[in-house]
Amino acid sequence: MPHRKPYEDVRVEGHLIDSQIVSKMMDDIVENGGEFETLRFEVGRTNEDPSVAEIRVIGRDQTHLTQLMTAVLGHGAVPLDPHDAEFEPAPCDGVFPERFYSTTNMDTFVRMRGEWERVRGAEMDLGIRVDPDASTAELVTMGDVREGDLFVVGHMGIRVVPVERPREKAAFEFMNSSVSSEKPKAQVIGDVARMLRRVKREGRSAIAVVGPAVVHTGASPHLARLFEMGYLTVLFGGNAVATHDIESALYGTSLGVRIDNGTIVPGGHEHHLRSINRIRLCGGIAAAVEQGILTSGLMYTLVRAGTPFVLAGSIRDDGPLPEVITDVIEAQGAMRAHCRDAGACIMLSTMLHSIATGNMLPASTTTVCVDINPAVVTKLADRGSFQTVGIVTDVGLFLEQLANELAREGA
Repeated sequence: MPHRKPYEDVRVEGHLIDSQIVSKMMDDIVENGGEFETLRFEVGRTNEDPSVAEIRVIGRDQTHLTQLMTAVLGHGAVPLDPHDAEFEPAPCDGVFPERFYSTTNMDTFVRMRGEWERVRGAEMDLGIRVDPDASTAELVTMGDVREGDLFVVGHMGIRVVPVERPREKAAFEFMNSSVSSEKPKAQVIGDVARMLRRVKREGRSAIAVVGPAVVHTGASPHLARLFEMGYLTVLFGGNAVATHDIESALYGTSLGVRIDNGTIVPGGHEHHLRSINRIRLCGGIAAAVEQGILTSGLMYTLVRAGTPFVLAGSIRDDGPLPEVITDVIEAQGAMRAHCRDAGACIMLSTMLHSIATGNMLPASTTTVCVDINPAVVTKLADRGSFQTVGIVTDVGLFLEQLANELAREGA
């Protein structure tokens, strides 16, 4: 008997059982008030063979069906009767068309003239600008929209490739475990070390998103070792981490507390401002290194090695240091340039910068968040960075053990 309610049949292929893709699709349909029928489900005969499922998605009306299709397409489903994508022009500069397709952080394809064209880049919450004549599709931020640009609208003609559970034993063995402080730390650090060695071997970049706690805990020398060994290649942070690192180099303190013995220095609360002032007088961090004023520390190591860093400012910053980018859109652009091709990202005790970075990373980028507070990792997942692996531990101990592990294995 034909359905009275509108429906659409979709197909999804991959390691569906390991990655729980089908169950997630079904959960999304039910949670959004829809119905489904399983038309076909073929399980791969071996661990290497993909499985195939065909599912009928049923909505209350066409608008509801569109909502359900948007949800299931995010898991890599493709309509059995695919159509080319729909395009509409931007009404004015800085504004997407009303029905614009909002991207995920997974690899995405757009169907044009019967062919699937890959979208350049993978980042959530952007639009897809297309040139049908050239059969090209690219990601665009809202601020880069120009009146008349053509953008993908609706959900038709869109295919995303979900990130599946790693099948290789060399991949993170704890990848699919929940955020916990009770994981065996030696195993976790060994997994991270193997991942960083692989990324370095492949010649890809590895981003460290760093908060001032790295300095407060005395861990910045160990982080500097990771940069010196080439296992980390880009640093993201704010005014605070650079300021307190420089303070520790000039005064031996962080927030006025001695790094070596934890005692409070009289008048030490002024040290961070005096550090900023000294660097501003020199003309910047790099200039202070050249002038022999800054002779140690994490920022010194980065400058001497020519390692790129992006310091994104905030409204609470003192100074700030000359290298701090105070225009948030400019800072976002500088970070995005490094995010799109990164092989790995390690987030170290900084919630706001970690969330910002997570929003720009492709889902395929192996991402590790280290924080003493499990809520930080939870917030990352809530904001779409579901690929993030959470390690709940002291960042100082983690960095020391990781640096020692890589130094030993890299010798």
